[in-house]
Amino acid sequence: MASEGSGVEVMLELAAEAFRARNFQLAAEIYHQCQPEETEELRLKRAHCLVLGERLSEALEEYQLLSQKGRLRAEHLEVLVGYLADSIKGSEGWAEGEPPSKGLLSCLKCTGTLFEPVTLRCGHSYCKNCLEKERERTTASSPSCKLCKEKLPAAGAYRINVVLNSFLGKYFPTETRALTLRHEGNVLYKKNKPLAALERYHEAIALAPKDHLLWSNRAQIYVSMNCFEDALCDGSAACSIQPFWPKGHLRKAQALAGLQKMDKALKEYLICIALDSENKTAKMEAQKILCDLLSPIADNMLQRLPDIMQLMSPRSRIKGIVLNSLNSRNSSNVFENSCKVNVDKACVDTKQEWKAHSYCNLAKPAQVMSDNEDTLKNLPTEPTRPEKKNILKTKHNIMKEDKPGTTDSYNKCKRARTQSPSREHDVLPKLVDAFDLECSLCMRLYYEPITTPCGHTFCLKCIERCMDHSPKCPLCKEVLPEYQALRKYNRTVLIEELIAHYLPEELAERNKVNDEEIAELSNLNKDVPIFICTMAYPTVPCPLHIFEPRYRLMIRRCMETGNKQFGMCLSDPVKGFADYGCMLEVRSVELFPDGRSVVDTIGRRRFKVLRHNEKDGYSCADIEYIEDEKVEGENYAELVRLHDLVYDQAYMWFSSLKQILKTRILSHFGPMPKKDADIQASPNGPGWCWWLLAVLPLESRAQLPFLAMTMLQERLNVIRRVLLFMSRNCPR
Repeated sequence: MASEGSGVEVMLELAAEAFRARNFQLAAEIYHQCQPEETEELRLKRAHCLVLGERLSEALEEYQLLSQKGRLRAEHLEVLVGYLADSIKGSEGWAEGEPPSKGLLSCLKCTGTLFEPVTLRCGHSYCKNCLEKERERTTASSPSCKLCKEKLPAAGAYRINVVLNSFLGKYFPTETRALTLRHEGNVLYKKNKPLAALERYHEAIALAPKDHLLWSNRAQIYVSMNCFEDALCDGSAACSIQPFWPKGHLRKAQALAGLQKMDKALKEYLICIALDSENKTAKMEAQKILCDLLSPIADNMLQRLPDIMQLMSPRSRIKGIVLNSLNSRNSSNVFENSCKVNVDKACVDTKQEWKAHSYCNLAKPAQVMSDNEDTLKNLPTEPTRPEKKNILKTKHNIMKEDKPGTTDSYNKCKRARTQSPSREHDVLPKLVDAFDLECSLCMRLYYEPITTPCGHTFCLKCIERCMDHSPKCPLCKEVLPEYQALRKYNRTVLIEELIAHYLPEELAERNKVNDEEIAELSNLNKDVPIFICTMAYPTVPCPLHIFEPRYRLMIRRCMETGNKQFGMCLSDPVKGFADYGCMLEVRSVELFPDGRSVVDTIGRRRFKVLRHNEKDGYSCADIEYIEDEKVEGENYAELVRLHDLVYDQAYMWFSSLKQILKTRILSHFGPMPKKDADIQASPNGPGWCWWLLAVLPLESRAQLPFLAMTMLQERLNVIRRVLLFMSRNCPR
């Protein structure tokens, strides 16, 4: 007996290993060999293996045996439901969660038109209500942006984007009014006043009949009131407008379940799961339906069983059976055939329909849920068939009087379904005033728009210049210390899209002006930015501490242009700065929380100032570059001898310094450069000369003439005399 027990354990381990290796056929056979000792748990595991191995008929038999013993529960069918949903996804060629088509002004969360838009620091925009609900639902974990996964700010920090909100109110007043009515309806629904909520939704749909969210929410209200035919009508309309929106199919499935059309409801639940694999409500309801149909006590089991067998057929037959009403050739109309009748019914004159809400003999509504909730809790698997209500008769009479039975009316409804769900494409770009999308600081069209946490929008360069002077919003004066500290700005995506869509000509002109400005700033001969500070030399490092707003702007522009260069000159009491200087190239920039920065630069070319200028608070100049004159023949040989002599003299002087002084020099300027193989290769001459001038204890005014020298021999002779003087008179 012990050996038999150990043998079974070995087989179970082999089955588990085969399952992990995704060899489901082998795992199913091993579990079948364990049949003498088989328990309900092993039978369930074998059923799962058969499903994943595409032996669905055998899997169904296992599930039926478990059901007969009263051991089958809805949660046991999760693998089966997941497999069927994946089959639908594979047969239609859908990607992981086919994205619903969205309008330009759609919320990234609810896919409806933005209501009270909030732009996050990442640059993506959502409805304010959607963000608040997302934070409420994810209290255990940190909620994040749906697109970039950046964490959302703390609760209560959501401020409406002023520009987007004004744009919506001005150019889409009808949709804005419909959104307001939807919000009012949601509030009434939460207060358990479904009749008043319906009134708001009737009026909202009359104003915005292409808003799928309105149809879906009204379907939810109808389901809670057991008006399943009306819910099916609205759910079908939502699916037609947004074929790849999971929630629309969820609402349609709930309505079908209420009408006892379980086979059709199961199909819709599976489509919903195929589009959104994380939809727990759709999964549970689909599992409940399958569990109920497999139950031996179901009165209609024998009649429904063949349909379930067809639903569980291999992948090659799923497309023809589960999706026989779908048109996969045109993804935009994939659900047109299944929704045509109901949508035609829903596309009547809704302005008359909403007036027919005056009724009061309806069943008590179910527990109230919010409009963006992904689930309807406590929905029974087999809801009772609703009684015939006067409201249905009244509504159907209205629809009958205005039934779009003609070809023209059908084509009109069809066109409405294929258009964008929002009206922004109906607004001609010529009607949009560029003034509504202009920065309040530069008074020009937004370029790289940035929305601050307080809800105001500015051009990137404009807000950066303001942050140089004060960490406050230029409009509302709210303190924005994180912007000054992090200097991390993300462009507002939606405003850029609006400008590109409605103002393409103005955007092209704005880009042209910006390119001209960048080209002007990139010119390293004319209006070159000048940092007035200390002496700088070619090839010698020059770290700088930047704290003045004008120099913050100067450094930022140097980085933006890509050349990363600016000039360094000594100050001059008369002209402002000296006539000779050295170009510095930025190697790195380290920012501090208070806006200061340390800029690591290195010297490049020498220049002569031709004209002194000023730009946006900092100095600039027209310059010409200086190069050493080259010599040949005997003059070159004599120059080399002088070069070697002065180099040895400089090396001896540096070696004679005290160790503490040498350590300071080495830490700041680095080691003394070695001799160059060709002393005339660089237009500035040997690098060690400039390194030596940087470390020699000379006044800046005494060092300045070296930059103007164009003869290496002259420079070496002067350095030689300085070293002789330092060796004789200066302590080391």
